[in-house]
Amino acid sequence: MSGVSQRGLRLTARAEIFLLAELRGQGEEGNLQTMPTIQFPQTTGKAQALGSARVLTPGGAQKPQRIAAAKRAPSAKSAASETKTPKIGKVKAKDLAIFTRQFSVMIDAGLPLVQCLEILASQQESKNFTAALRGVRESVESGSTLANALRLYPKIFDDLYTNMVEAGEAGGILDGILRRLSSYIEKAVKLKRAVQSALIYPVAVLLIAGGVIMLLLWKVVPIFATLFTGLGAELPLPTRIVIGLSHIVGSFAWMVIAGSFGLSYALKRYYATPNGRMMIDGIILKIPVIGMLMRKISVARFTRTLGTLITSGVPMLEALDITARTSGNAVIEKALFGVRKAVEGGQTIVDPLKASEAFPNMVVQMIGVGEQTGALDNMLQKVADFYEDEVDVAVGDLLTAMEPMIILILGVVVGGVVISMYLPMFSLIGKLASSS
Repeated sequence: MSGVSQRGLRLTARAEIFLLAELRGQGEEGNLQTMPTIQFPQTTGKAQALGSARVLTPGGAQKPQRIAAAKRAPSAKSAASETKTPKIGKVKAKDLAIFTRQFSVMIDAGLPLVQCLEILASQQESKNFTAALRGVRESVESGSTLANALRLYPKIFDDLYTNMVEAGEAGGILDGILRRLSSYIEKAVKLKRAVQSALIYPVAVLLIAGGVIMLLLWKVVPIFATLFTGLGAELPLPTRIVIGLSHIVGSFAWMVIAGSFGLSYALKRYYATPNGRMMIDGIILKIPVIGMLMRKISVARFTRTLGTLITSGVPMLEALDITARTSGNAVIEKALFGVRKAVEGGQTIVDPLKASEAFPNMVVQMIGVGEQTGALDNMLQKVADFYEDEVDVAVGDLLTAMEPMIILILGVVVGGVVISMYLPMFSLIGKLASSS
């Protein structure tokens, strides 16, 4: 018998002696109503056994009772890995920013972590977010750290979020980290809205114009074509082109629609591949006006993300890795992975940034100054502020420049269709006037 088993038996014997002595001290009144549960582990190796003790019942008879062995609480890592989390989709960035801001205020006020999560879960309008926060609360209650509990829901809390929370937990500054996170998410939402506002208007106008032109070619132009055929009018070249397009749309409309959807799907699938994403993102950055705007957006996102991570205490290599994966552009992502590899090899951050030629010289120089003075995080935040203002100005200028261009294009296309339909009428009117 091993030493652990002998120790467990000695503990069992001592417990029996203790219980008998207590009962004898109370006399033979037999008025014992309840007995407390006494737990003592009797373990050998990894297995857990159940000890046994004999206790007296109110009638004086001895009855063997099983005494439950104490179970060792699972570690946070094993609890997080064994938990089966439901598949929960994404939530709005605005909701995540509000949650993070409220969470930081509650932590700063001294409320317990579990209570904060329960209160915030009950206030969410999104059912996905509510389920995720309750799952996080249950994981924390079971012994997991907050960062590991958040990692169970990667579609809501990305690597940047969880790594910053982990750094805040390790440094005891979780409330400050959450405030930085909320500010970062709010500025990211603002940047995304700027991009959407720059794209929604022209795309919407072009889609509406395309629908109007398709309707003209499908329904209106065939009526004029039948009229001209009946009158025997001589059709000029613009009219013949428009009527030919009308025949194509009328005869192969479904094929045109299916081809459009098929082309969109093929482009989407191609963009999902590494080579396709690299090529399309590279083309976007080279477009004269939109390319400059997208480069400014990428620089603002890169500097804001890296600055926030470094300020929060995340190691440089891990911060560069997260920043690269959240850059939103394959060209910038490749450049940042190259910077990470160079820094891992012992170089400074400035030389590989300059060699990549993906970032403006001003950005590289300011980062170099920040690195030399030991204020890289502050310098990155200043660069991000500057480029976010630049994005706002660029978006306004782009919208101002695109409005007359779109109006001109629509006028030429729609006006060209209408004029091409009236040209044969002019020739018919001239013939009728000459014959009369």
